[in-house]
Amino acid sequence: MLGVLRLAHYPWPMVSRFSAAIFGGYVLAAVISIALALLLTMVGMNRAEAVLAVTMASFFIYAAIIMAVFYARTATRAWLGLAIAGLPPGLFSAVTERAIPWSSLFMP
Repeated sequence: MLGVLRLAHYPWPMVSRFSAAIFGGYVLAAVISIALALLLTMVGMNRAEAVLAVTMASFFIYAAIIMAVFYARTATRAWLGLAIAGLPPGLFSAVTERAIPWSSLFMP
């Protein structure tokens, strides 16, 4: 009987963890990619080359985020880790938005 009760509570943390890995990981990878593309553009790289380089690197970033989500002890820690990791690149992108608009990164 105790095993059945334990199984009843098991799916929700896993659903939350999968959601964090798939959706939260995608959003974090996108925010990091935008910040890296802005940074490379500010350093002097061509916009198209910066976006292409960051797009290729974003696959590795997304995979690393997924691994980190499943490495976390709990689903709550995974979500908090995603939120905390997204703050610096998000703030950097928001601050430099006036210097380089996001839409200009994707226009040649």
